[in-house]
Amino acid sequence: MSDDGTWLVVGLGNPGPRYAGNRHNVGAMVVNELAARGGTKLTTHKARASAATVRIGTLPGGAPGPAAVVAVPSSYMNESGGPVKALMTFFSVAVDRLVVVHDELDIPAGDVRLKKGGGEGGHNGLRSISSALGTKDYLRVRVGIGRPPGRMDAADFVLRDFGTAERKELPFLLGDAADAAEMVVTEGILHAQQRFHSPA
Repeated sequence: MSDDGTWLVVGLGNPGPRYAGNRHNVGAMVVNELAARGGTKLTTHKARASAATVRIGTLPGGAPGPAAVVAVPSSYMNESGGPVKALMTFFSVAVDRLVVVHDELDIPAGDVRLKKGGGEGGHNGLRSISSALGTKDYLRVRVGIGRPPGRMDAADFVLRDFGTAERKELPFLLGDAADAAEMVVTEGILHAQQRFHSPA
């Protein structure tokens, strides 16, 4: 990986207040947290997204982290690929500097996992991005939301708001996921995996 060039951290979700509190929107929530840490808010960008430029994280030794664009597509989840590709073109971002933050059913609620490439696990946002870019070889911050209870359909589960107990834990989850995204950028995915995949 080269030492220059802009990073792009994209949080997935669906647009509008109806979906804002959904489990499916946790990626967008994390990116809003990253923008807040950078002292800014997302603003409308012509690439069918909201975006902001921040210094992300802190480098080992205490210096501010590198420049990064943090963004949330303003399209629906299953059309995320177009805005992501447009943002990468506009900001000249290489695929090895794309970090996608998304909800993950196959990870226990409250856990954060990281990977580069691999399958989409039925996630329509990831499927759209892989299709638009012609590669699956981007970095992912996978935010665990757990499996639906009983016989609830997974599609219904992800499009519901976090429950009362989950909402109490949500600030911690968003903080952990934002920390993970920062660490991927500042120290690389292997260091981040060692930190976030290790038993507490």
